[in-house]
Amino acid sequence: MNELQAILEGFELSQKNGEITFLATVVKTQGSTYRRPGAKMLMTDTGRTIGTISAGCLENDVFEHTQQRMSDGEPIVVTYDNTASEDILWGFGLGCNGTVQVLIERLEKESSPNAIAFMQECFERKHLGIIATVFAFEGEVDVKLGSRLLLYPDGKIIADIKDPNLIQSLQVDTQAAFTNQKSSVKNYQLPLGSAEVFIEVIQPPTPLVIFGAGYDAIPVAQFAQALGWDVTVVDCRANETTKARFPTACDVILTQREIVPKQIFIDVKTVAVVMTHNYLDDLEILKTLLPSPARYIGVLGPKARTERLLADLRSQGIVYTTEQLTRLHGPIGIDIGAETPEGIAIAIIAEIQAVLTNRNGSFLKNRNQPIHQCYESNSNLLLTP
Repeated sequence: MNELQAILEGFELSQKNGEITFLATVVKTQGSTYRRPGAKMLMTDTGRTIGTISAGCLENDVFEHTQQRMSDGEPIVVTYDNTASEDILWGFGLGCNGTVQVLIERLEKESSPNAIAFMQECFERKHLGIIATVFAFEGEVDVKLGSRLLLYPDGKIIADIKDPNLIQSLQVDTQAAFTNQKSSVKNYQLPLGSAEVFIEVIQPPTPLVIFGAGYDAIPVAQFAQALGWDVTVVDCRANETTKARFPTACDVILTQREIVPKQIFIDVKTVAVVMTHNYLDDLEILKTLLPSPARYIGVLGPKARTERLLADLRSQGIVYTTEQLTRLHGPIGIDIGAETPEGIAIAIIAEIQAVLTNRNGSFLKNRNQPIHQCYESNSNLLLTP
């Protein structure tokens, strides 16, 4: 379970317990910071917290703001500036030379637009969603702090932003975010003022299909679930004892290789790992996976074995494009010298994560670019009536 999933479950529990609940969201950063825009922390009036927005430096202070400044229920934005020496005096000690802006808001189950319900829907229905949140404005702009626009995959929009110029620009930029799947911070210059908006991409859990149910598949499933991925284990041996070996949250399918295509749904978000340890099973599975839109296909075993699999498929008259073969990773995993099932699982999950984020899996000390995605490129739009 990832952080956002834990927050969503925590909110449901807080509602059942009758707790007053707050959500803190990092909406803008500058310079070096531990967490980036989108990091969230759920807090209840009983002192329970889920998630983090820093390395542990800001959480207590943010909670105090919910107790001291939010009696009227209105959202607030708190700025932590570690580029100024005063923060050291106050004891925050962020450990990074940067600025963090945090939106804190009281959560209401029946509010509209409801960001929490929207995120829950994205997870349950496994679709992308975009949330645009106003966290600062100046002048005569018809918005409130915390006003939002929600964009659904079908183009449906729900918003409580009244300013027509801002709505017009957000419709364009949220559609762009849906296409490039990148969150951003935008600064809009409007006819009578300005507004800063955090446009956040809500990604559903990554669907991972593990073909193979041996003991070495167990840590792969465990590490993937720790990241919040949606894991399906396919056992072509149809062994009933398999279900007991995997976490209860895994979907375990007992099948035979000949009918796998009828039982597995593969789309452009799917990542797949082939580790059946059975050559004929792998051959049949690759016959299904390579023509599919799967984003990543990893095959356990040495390169010579994978090349033999491809040669046998070609001998059957099956020809694959360069693009299809580019998505094939065999041997699977990044080169970390892994030998144990757990080490190999780390190498596999790390490689998949690198593919999902378009990284190469090398040492960060050798990276000349920023570690994290840059959110600070503003869109300065001058809108006239």
